[in-house]
Amino acid sequence: MKHKPALYALVRLHAEMSGEIIVNRKRTRQLAAGIRHVEAVIRLLEPGFNLRGIAARRKNQRNPYFKRGTVFRSAQGILRNATDPMTTRQIVEALFRQRGVEKPPTGDVRRMFSTIQASLRNHEGKTVETVGEGMPTKWRLMNGTQPA
Repeated sequence: MKHKPALYALVRLHAEMSGEIIVNRKRTRQLAAGIRHVEAVIRLLEPGFNLRGIAARRKNQRNPYFKRGTVFRSAQGILRNATDPMTTRQIVEALFRQRGVEKPPTGDVRRMFSTIQASLRNHEGKTVETVGEGMPTKWRLMNGTQPA
């Protein structure tokens, strides 16, 4: 391949645009046209290049309220100070209050709920445990980690 750096950059651009299509449905037509243009340029540079081998890729969206790796530790702090077991929703609301956000946007609440829920499930049986049965699930720190 004569145009290896250019081809590599175009393949990455194709993958990122494909990932954006998944995330942003409103711009689908514009992005699809952009992908067709990138594919046309790839075909000009390398007519035999297999475009089906390019996988769609999304960029990770960072949490504006917490640095990487601090969400679960903050949730543990909330549970440590709690007198009773808490639902995931209560933990999320307490975390937003702790950060000084009185009325967080609905999308931020949903994302934070998913993040906390996933973290709690990943640590279930290690540092946190569920209490009782039914919905919504209530969480608390395990016996060795609860304050006296």
